[in-house]
Amino acid sequence: MPPAKTDGSPSGPRHAAPKPQGRAKRRIGWGLFTVGVVVVVLIGAAAGYGWYLNSKIHRVKVKDLTPQATAGAAAQSENILMIGSTSRCALTQQNAAYGLCSQGVNGVNSDVVMILHLDGSNHTVSVLSIPRDLFVPNARAEGANKIDAALYEGPNQLVDAIQEDLGIPIQHTVLLNFDSFANVVDALGGINMYFPEPVFDAYSGLNVQTPGCIHLDGFHALQVVRARHLQYKAPGVTSTNPADWPQEAESDLARIRRDHEFLRVLAETVSAKGLGNPITDQQLVSSVVGQLTVDQSFTASDMIKLVLDYHGANIAGTPQLTIPVDVDQFGSYTYQGGSYGDVEFPSEPNDQNVIDQFLGITAATDPMTGTALPAPSTVTVSVLNGTGAYNQAATTAFALGGLGFHIVGTGDADPVGDPAETVVTYANAAAEPAAVAVANSLSGQVIMAMGPTSNGAAVTVVTGTDFSVNALAPPATTTTTAAKGAKKATTTTTTTVAPTTTSTTEATVSNGEFTAPTPSVEALAPWDPRSCTASGGEGP
Repeated sequence: MPPAKTDGSPSGPRHAAPKPQGRAKRRIGWGLFTVGVVVVVLIGAAAGYGWYLNSKIHRVKVKDLTPQATAGAAAQSENILMIGSTSRCALTQQNAAYGLCSQGVNGVNSDVVMILHLDGSNHTVSVLSIPRDLFVPNARAEGANKIDAALYEGPNQLVDAIQEDLGIPIQHTVLLNFDSFANVVDALGGINMYFPEPVFDAYSGLNVQTPGCIHLDGFHALQVVRARHLQYKAPGVTSTNPADWPQEAESDLARIRRDHEFLRVLAETVSAKGLGNPITDQQLVSSVVGQLTVDQSFTASDMIKLVLDYHGANIAGTPQLTIPVDVDQFGSYTYQGGSYGDVEFPSEPNDQNVIDQFLGITAATDPMTGTALPAPSTVTVSVLNGTGAYNQAATTAFALGGLGFHIVGTGDADPVGDPAETVVTYANAAAEPAAVAVANSLSGQVIMAMGPTSNGAAVTVVTGTDFSVNALAPPATTTTTAAKGAKKATTTTTTTVAPTTTSTTEATVSNGEFTAPTPSVEALAPWDPRSCTASGGEGP
C-alpha cells in the first residue's frame, strides 16, 4: 500500500497532516453535553414542537455501537461519543476565518474527541478526552493512523477505533461543527472569561492584550478554544509585540486543558440562564438543532430520559480526564514508509488506570462488557518480534508464560517503524476480554487492536520498541513457630511485594524521543482563561 497522503482525500494518505496554518485552523472544543441538554429539554416540553425539532436533527447510521449493558459493572451506565468535526464543506455558510472549502480546506477530522460517561447507579457524569494525535492501529479501515483521521471514513470508523483499540464501549454519538459552537454561545448572549495574562495565537486569531474579565461572543469564544499555538505575556516580559512573547510548550494537550475549562464555564452559564426559560431554550435550540447529527438509535425519548435522570448532576464536580500519552520529540513519525507528522503514543498502565477510573470499574473488569477478565491460563497467546531485536519474541513469551498465559507459538513480524508501539491483537470481539487481560500485563507504549492473530491464538502480541512485561508477584511464605511451653504453634504468613515491572527487552527508544507520560488532569496554566466572578474578578 503506498504511503498515505496528507489532505484527507479518499485517494490520499491515511492521515491528514496539513501545513501548520491549516492544522491550527481545525482546533475547536464544544459545549456538547450542554447543547444536548437544551435540545432535549425543549423536545420534552411540548409534543408538537418536539416533533418539529426532532425532524430537524440529522441522523447518521453508526452500525457498530455497543448495546447498553444490563448486567455487571457496566449496567445502568452508557457512553456518548461527542465529536467536533473540522469539515468546512458541511458548514451552512462558508467563513474565511475557518478556511474555505472552495480553496481546498476540505479535510474531515475529529480534532475534538470527548466521551461522556453517564452512571445511572448514582446519577453522576464524567468526561474523557482523547488527544487527537494518539496513534492507534484501527484508526482507518486500512490500518493505523492518528485517531483524528478516523472521522474521514465516518463516525462508525471512529467508534471502531475507540472500542477496538482503547476498549471503551460507545452507545451513542453526537457530532457538531464550527457553526454549532459559535451559535450556542451567541444564543446565550455570550459568555465571560477571565484572562490573567495577555495571550495571542496567530493561527486562531486570539488576541487579548489586556488582562481581566472579557465578554466573548461566539466568534471570539471560538478563537479561545481553537488556540493551540498560544503565546503569552508573562510577568517580566516588556515587549508589546506578541511575536516576542514565550510560547507554551504543549499544543493539543494545552488546548484540551483550556477546552475543559471552557466547557465548565459554558455549562455554568447555561445553568445560570435557567433551562426552564422558554426564551433562552428556544434561542439555543433554534441555533443548533439544524446542525446536530446523532446516531440513528439516539431517539428523542432517549434524550428526554437522560435529562430527567441527570438534570441534578454537579457541573463543578464533574471529573474531566484526558488519556495520558507519550508525546514525540522527533518531529515527524514514519510508519510503513508514510509520514504522519507529530504523534502521541499510549502509556500503560496509565491509560488503562484512567479508563477504569472514568468508567468506574476495577482493573479486573473488562471495560467493554463490565464482566470479570478471564484467568490467564484460559488465554492462548502467540508472540511476534516486531522490531528485529535479538530474541525479543522468545523472551516476551517466556515472561507472559510466567504470568500464567498459555503460549502457543512465537515468530517474526515485519517492522513497521522505529519507534513502534507494542500491539496486542485479538481475533474477534469475543476475544477482547482476553486481550485486555494480556494488555494489563504489559507496561510502556502498548495498545490493543482487532485483527488477524497467529498460531491460532486468541491474542497475538507484536512487540514494539518500548515495553515490559509486569513482574509475577512472589508467592506468600508461611512459617510456623512455637514458643517454649506454648500449647499451640503460631503461624505467620509473609508476602513480599514484587517490583511493578520487569523488562523483557532493551528499549531502542531514547529518553529524549518522547516526553514522560502526560497527566490525566492538568491544572490551568497561569495564562489560561478561566471563569469570572460576579464582580468581574478572577473566578475559581
